[in-house]
Amino acid sequence: MILAPAWRRLRAAIAMPLALLMLMSLSSAAAAQGLPALSISSGPEGTTWSLSLQILALMTALTVLPSLVLGMTAFTRIIIVLSILRQALGTQQTPPNQVLIALALFLTFFIMQPTLGAVYDRALDPYLQGTLAPEPALAEATSIVRGFLLQNTRSRELLLFSELSGTGPYETEADVPLSVLLPAFLTSELKTAFQIGFLLFLPFLVIDMVIASILMALGMMMLSPMLVSLPFKLLLFVLVDGWSLTLGALVSSYGQGM
Repeated sequence: MILAPAWRRLRAAIAMPLALLMLMSLSSAAAAQGLPALSISSGPEGTTWSLSLQILALMTALTVLPSLVLGMTAFTRIIIVLSILRQALGTQQTPPNQVLIALALFLTFFIMQPTLGAVYDRALDPYLQGTLAPEPALAEATSIVRGFLLQNTRSRELLLFSELSGTGPYETEADVPLSVLLPAFLTSELKTAFQIGFLLFLPFLVIDMVIASILMALGMMMLSPMLVSLPFKLLLFVLVDGWSLTLGALVSSYGQGM
């Protein structure tokens, strides 16, 4: 039993050089025979990538897609506001996280529909039809997305990150690089989300304070004020049609300059 760890270390030390040697032999054999699945050919029609490289590029893009959804759309503001609203109601895990994420995603698609529609009409569809080259299509799509980001980014955050990067000030909106615009947009979204969350929290905080004062006046200090105030907060939220007001305020907060 004592020699078992030492034997495992010795076996690993022997297996590592053998594995490296095998990989080197396989790579040299592949280099000698060639790997047509990973080939890149250039011709009169341009550069052609093999199917394996196209699949690799697609899988890489899919791994980056969640970050793009979080960082370049309205998802961040919506999910933060909904999370603060649930905490203000005091309903613990109701609605559950899956419902909040689904609601935030669908509301994000609703808000981003004009931008996504413009990207499809002016960049993606002409590229798929073969009337627009990849580089101009990418530039057109980037310009449309940049317009949305600039429209919903505060000038203070944009100035901050431009000074930190040492590349500002910029003469036109097209000169703002995405490396500066994206963190400025996210910071602005966080600030706006917490401002909306603060306004949502106030009426429920007043209800909690009133219920706590009443319970203390009645001498019921052992009874949890959160438990008693929960039905009143739910009743208030339902009577004022809170979901429609909250989601309507989130939708109307976009599309206007700040």
